[in-house]
Amino acid sequence: MISKNTIIDNIKTLFYALIIAVIIRSIFLQPFYIPSSSMEPNLLVGDRLFVTKYSYGYSKHSFPFSPNIFNGRILFSQPKVGDVVVFKTPVDNRTDYIKRLIGLPGDEIQFLDGDLYINNNQILKTSIKSGENVFCGNDKINVNFFNEKLPNGKIYKSVYRSDYSFQNSDKFVVPDKHYFFLGDNRDCSKDSRFLSEVGYVHQDNLVGKAQFLFFSSDYRIGSIFKFWKWNKIIRFNRFFKKIN
Repeated sequence: MISKNTIIDNIKTLFYALIIAVIIRSIFLQPFYIPSSSMEPNLLVGDRLFVTKYSYGYSKHSFPFSPNIFNGRILFSQPKVGDVVVFKTPVDNRTDYIKRLIGLPGDEIQFLDGDLYINNNQILKTSIKSGENVFCGNDKINVNFFNEKLPNGKIYKSVYRSDYSFQNSDKFVVPDKHYFFLGDNRDCSKDSRFLSEVGYVHQDNLVGKAQFLFFSSDYRIGSIFKFWKWNKIIRFNRFFKKIN
């Protein structure tokens, strides 16, 4: 028969473990799952990654359920253009999005003839390959692959539909203490271009910087519980891959 003291000790152990887990998740690292194809080809549906919470300092969104324990952001550090960032979407301050930071406060962002401009300077876009397919939801779209180089020298892969469905935009002027984000899968991403759905993201909504993948699986092939298909389901080549 289990004694009362044993039960109490087990409860204490679970409580302490929970507290430690919350501290680690709030201050150091938090795992996230990629549910959409808006960041292809760099992040795939089924990728699991770690985000560092300390990279940009802390706000209420650094903690589970975003408690109103303080206002603003403490130990703030300015994110860099090109960072892949998890943030709470301004529409509900609850849903986690992951996108690439393109515009800092005061920057002007615009698309002209399918090209990205920051502060009236065209972003260098070097073709890698064309006529390839990537996912957009459960469908596949035909895209062209590019290397884009931001003004600070950051280089990353982006894809645009072969027919350039998003060619021109108004000029977006990023407000003070806000940021402008884009998905790398440019024609399959709800991001700061869509002001009523995402729009400009306040610095307090930043959750953390995406750093590296630790696991990846392709649910379209099957469940990871089908161990006899692991060679096809699990993307072993993506384990512990640094996020660019």
